[in-house]
Amino acid sequence: MPFAETPLRDEYAAAVERVARRTLDALRGDGGAAALADPDGAVPRPTLAALRVLGADLFAPQLLTGAAPDGPTAVLLAEARQAFPAPDSALESAAASADAALVIAWQDWAAGQVLARTPYGTGAPPPVPPPGPEAVGWQTWSVRMAQLSVLALPGLDGPVHDTARAHTLALARGAVRSMLRRDLPTAARLARWLAWAGAEGRPLRLEVEPVLERIRLAGNGSARTGLELAVARRLLDRSSRPPTDRRSRVR
Repeated sequence: MPFAETPLRDEYAAAVERVARRTLDALRGDGGAAALADPDGAVPRPTLAALRVLGADLFAPQLLTGAAPDGPTAVLLAEARQAFPAPDSALESAAASADAALVIAWQDWAAGQVLARTPYGTGAPPPVPPPGPEAVGWQTWSVRMAQLSVLALPGLDGPVHDTARAHTLALARGAVRSMLRRDLPTAARLARWLAWAGAEGRPLRLEVEPVLERIRLAGNGSARTGLELAVARRLLDRSSRPPTDRRSRVR
């Protein structure tokens, strides 16, 4: 979603942080819905853009506790998706590249799958699966998986998740590489995938908790990275439960 003017970019970036902070507060609280609309009920365009960016993560407080997606958030996300429609095949040039368009398609799929559990959306078939690490190498693949960290939530399942289950070592390598490069946001997103894989019963190839703590201590304190860390910690909690206590996946 490119913007030409720096002040406008800053305004939209600030909106993403604000919405991420409200979602993070809800996740750290009782798991209820985040207060995403402004007190007067208005939803400014930057806020709609932020809702569009966060997508399925807006429902993380509910999905991580087994609750149903809340209606008010679903209404706002549906409105945001109408205000900022994804590029279709005829408008693919609006995305930076075909790879970026594929990432957007999968992020939209995740949001659509959650909205389909409410009266405000319908599900859609998964997009074309992105190539796995055996095709593009674990470095490139891990970067793409970091871009798709919003898919690492309970209740979502598809080809991207199947690849994550099969390649936890590549996820661990990507997380370590990102830490060494001091790319902490990417490391947080890959640690989230590893925590998700652990909750799925897959063997972890890396101690995730120290990675999360290091990112918390060394990071820049952004709410969006904080949300990634909080989701990862909740997923780690799920991975410590006996298998009979884990909630089943839904496609």
